[in-house]
Amino acid sequence: MKSTKPSAALATVAALAIAVSAGVANAAPAPSGPGAVKDVVLVHGGFVDGSGWRGVYDQLKADGYNVTVVQNPTVSLADDVAYAKRAIATAPGPVILVGHSYGGVVISEAGTDPKVKGLVYVAAFAPDKGESVQSLIANPPPGAPVPPILPPQDGFLMLDKAKFHAAFAGDVDAKEAAFMADSQVPWGVNALAGQVTAPAWKTRPSWYLVAADDHMIPPPAQRTMAGRAGATVVESPGSHAVYVSRPKTVADLIETAAQSVSAKAK
Repeated sequence: MKSTKPSAALATVAALAIAVSAGVANAAPAPSGPGAVKDVVLVHGGFVDGSGWRGVYDQLKADGYNVTVVQNPTVSLADDVAYAKRAIATAPGPVILVGHSYGGVVISEAGTDPKVKGLVYVAAFAPDKGESVQSLIANPPPGAPVPPILPPQDGFLMLDKAKFHAAFAGDVDAKEAAFMADSQVPWGVNALAGQVTAPAWKTRPSWYLVAADDHMIPPPAQRTMAGRAGATVVESPGSHAVYVSRPKTVADLIETAAQSVSAKAK
């Protein structure tokens, strides 16, 4: 599919035919044998750190996967890509690279590493060449929710704590959402402006989990980016923090991706 301008791409969801699966395969033990991919690298997005992946991590580990959680600082895209690539380098074997939200930008840039065999986007940005979070959110479609981002301070962004639960983590327990709001990681403006140079989804198979109740990245925008990337799409109820609220759904999709690329490698 040919790329279109970001604003047009995000506003013309109805024009795209996206194959949406009603679910994913049940969890299964990590693949084994020649060509098996059982190493997973998880990349978090803006305003949070890697601890939110705990539920996903626990299932993947229980099913025999090697898992690395990247603590990318979200100060600049270049630094975050470097953190991801170091994690990829330490993985024992070929990798499934996973990104949530802004982490999708990171994996789109870092995923061209030869060890990466597949990409999984979780309610994430999936930019094309020359695109950034900044360009993708520049012209939201009419009626799209407006994330409660506060004015930048010293080059960093934060979400309004009072609105964090409803906007970012609507289906997460109120106490946990309050903790997430109070433990926010400032998101660097430079990271939002970081442009992808060679999108990995053009050369790697990809999977995309659309969070149907997302108030940060509108689901229509998620579907558009997934369709443009040619991703295998799964939709699930869930807020932007779907990886926290529905870790099994996310882990199952990651395992589906690992099983798929492993089968093709045999």
